[in-house]
Amino acid sequence: MSHILIVEDEAIIRTALRKLLERHRYKISEAGSVREALSKYRLKEVDLIISDLRLPGAPGTDLLKHAGDIPVLIMTSYASLRSAVDSMRMGAADYIAKPFDHDEMLATVRRVIGKAEQNRVLPTAAKENTSTIAGMIGTSPVMRELYGRIHKVAPTDATVLVHGETGTGKELVARAIHEESHRTNKPLISVNCAAIPDTLIESELFGYEKGAFTGAQTAREGLVAAADGGTLFLDEIGELPLEAQARLLRVLQEGEVRPIGSVESHKVDVRLVTATHRNLRQLSAERKFREDLYYRINVVQMTLAPLRERGRDVLALAEHLLEKFCTKVARPLLRLSPEAIQAVTTYTWPGNVRELENAIQRAVILTDKDCREIDHKILDIDLDLVPIEETIGIQRPRSLHTDPREDLSLEDYFARFVIEHQDTMSETELAKKLGVSRKCLWERRQKLGIPRKKSRRAAAEA
Repeated sequence: MSHILIVEDEAIIRTALRKLLERHRYKISEAGSVREALSKYRLKEVDLIISDLRLPGAPGTDLLKHAGDIPVLIMTSYASLRSAVDSMRMGAADYIAKPFDHDEMLATVRRVIGKAEQNRVLPTAAKENTSTIAGMIGTSPVMRELYGRIHKVAPTDATVLVHGETGTGKELVARAIHEESHRTNKPLISVNCAAIPDTLIESELFGYEKGAFTGAQTAREGLVAAADGGTLFLDEIGELPLEAQARLLRVLQEGEVRPIGSVESHKVDVRLVTATHRNLRQLSAERKFREDLYYRINVVQMTLAPLRERGRDVLALAEHLLEKFCTKVARPLLRLSPEAIQAVTTYTWPGNVRELENAIQRAVILTDKDCREIDHKILDIDLDLVPIEETIGIQRPRSLHTDPREDLSLEDYFARFVIEHQDTMSETELAKKLGVSRKCLWERRQKLGIPRKKSRRAAAEA
């Protein structure tokens, strides 16, 4: 049973959160301030700290320097979103905006605790050898484990199969393996098997002799022979036709290649790295991929995690890409606003790094020349070109004729949220969004002087 420490000065919210987590079998401890948390508990003995950003005496971010490896989840209102983002840069595991949805809170807690456990069980060898790799950005546990495996495998000649969703950067892994190997001074030949027609793939890979087929005016060396002494990277190998798979198997088994139309084979020394987003084992069972070739290429398997599972790496990548594209188009260095960061870090990015790269590039191109920051409004301009809000489904809070970035107290934010949404939401829905019971919602209304609006039926009868 995971042990969670809640640090929140509002008793209503603290109690509601405690009951929610206890219903899902978490052990809960409570504190009303940073001082109380430090005096009553040993932070090293809990699995997660959930803290409000604004606390009496000291902000919740002060817990970060005492928590060590224990993850800290920061709760904040929309108005304090910029501070929440700053807290992530200081080391917070994640943040969640108030009023939070119960399902959202539970999902975030599970994700943060899961990542912390994954980090603790990271193999010792990987922890000792997880220095970053040129061209690859990320310090999440899954990336550190990947770096460690690359460092270990690259110096060998083992065949590598890289598995990952489209857009995760599988070619970067192949390049890193090549550059850390003894073949670094030899060529790295990259081939996208899905981009070459089936009728041409064999001639492209293995070459051909003059007159081997109609149009073969001269002999041509294949890409396998061109990679002799170096590394051959076959991306999307699952799309390779069965005939070409048989030829590739011979290259791996015998270390030789025979061009189309030739009666002689030539010795080649090639280190093979392959990549796919498909399940090759299932394709083998369906006889759509040669089983013997699958076992030949699956000597060492590496998995690239999708962007949605890489935590704070998303923000680091976004800021790196922002700087890259600003330099490329000769723009002053821009920065992401809190609203844009919220959009970037809460979206699931089904297209992974490639989709993120395209979104940032569009935002840079469409930003006004005199604007010094990419905010949610700019990301939202011309939805035909930059459909990020429509895709993500972010609902921007409406304003009450006030600056949405001003520092509001928790009570101010409570009142603001209730007044803005009571016309469109029931009392039950309001209470759920605020993370409190209907009774607590009624008590807060009385305390803050916010009368409950009459229902339409009551108004009609009156």
